[in-house]
Amino acid sequence: MLDPADSRSAATDAIRDQARRIGFELVGIAPAGRPETLEHFGDWLDAGFDANMSYLARRRDAYQHPDNVLGNSASLIMLGMNYRAETEAAMGPSSHSTQATPTIPARIARYATGTLDYHDVIRERLAELADFVHQQLPGCRTRGIVDTAPLLERDFARLAGLGWFGKNTMLLNRKHGSWFFLAALLVDHTLEPDTPQQTDHCGTCTACLDACPTQAFPEPYVLDAHRCISYLTIELRNETIPTELRSGIGDWVFGCDICQEVCPWNRDAMPTTEPSFAPLDQLAAPDALHLLSLDQSQFDQTLGQTPLERPGRQGVVRNAAIVAGNSKRQQAVAPLSKLLDDRDPIVRSTAAWALGQIGTSAALAALRQRQKVENMEEVELEIDAAIEAALAGRPRQ
Repeated sequence: MLDPADSRSAATDAIRDQARRIGFELVGIAPAGRPETLEHFGDWLDAGFDANMSYLARRRDAYQHPDNVLGNSASLIMLGMNYRAETEAAMGPSSHSTQATPTIPARIARYATGTLDYHDVIRERLAELADFVHQQLPGCRTRGIVDTAPLLERDFARLAGLGWFGKNTMLLNRKHGSWFFLAALLVDHTLEPDTPQQTDHCGTCTACLDACPTQAFPEPYVLDAHRCISYLTIELRNETIPTELRSGIGDWVFGCDICQEVCPWNRDAMPTTEPSFAPLDQLAAPDALHLLSLDQSQFDQTLGQTPLERPGRQGVVRNAAIVAGNSKRQQAVAPLSKLLDDRDPIVRSTAAWALGQIGTSAALAALRQRQKVENMEEVELEIDAAIEAALAGRPRQ
């Protein structure tokens, strides 16, 4: 008769092997329990660093144990899927590279440039892995998670040996850096756990903290979402981005990779082999000028099935206007001037700011024309400030 411990060990090894076969480069097992950084998470919420993401505080109690995600959880199969695509230079000429050089280059975070949304890709693989787990552990219950449930995934990933916490709050792995998605498959049967990651390999390096243009890290291992470019360009909706942070947005229209790009552990990270994460031209090299021109119908047709659907047309056009303003390119004056008549006050406000940054006589004329008819106070204030900025900057012809 097979010893139960031997049977558990054999099932665990088989599950690890299967997870790697179906595309998860990182696999580890952690026991279910109270997350080690739960108190830190509570302090973070109490400090208000979650900004407008109130759903985190509403589900605060649920984060105390995986049982609140899957009843009687015993083990968590922690998984990492690499999304770092090769650069175009490394891959050679692309068979689908037909897009012209952007007039006003913009940037989208790498994780969102692929042909498919990573949630869909990983959920499909999780379902396949769950089927295998049920074969190995008849009668078990499972639940797959891809960053949408009240689970502190990084805690359990570290406990499963997948990596350590970087000072930018991301999980780091010696081989893959931080260019990977985290997922979890919760099981109500006990599996053999992996050895937790005990060492921190960041040392005295503060490259990620120093590089943040909006100073979103008040201290190591703490992120203030209010100032994070990823939060501002994706999660902040139905609001203008605070004026003092707009220049720090730089050329990012969706997300931000700066703190990852400067991390030494990411320099030689392995490239992904997942075809779904190969970058699309329109996302890998977006043109802010093109994004400014999108009406709702055009947005739905071209970007509605991409991750950019999350901030919606309002958010994407708002962000593109900031990129255009930061670029100070005169080519943006005409589309920005048109946006002064947009139905959305957030779009009008941000377009006004951008015209003030560009500051040409044409930009100033457009602002003064809109000033005569604008009837929303918050937009009027933006136009007034933009005119002052244009005049102070000695408008160019």
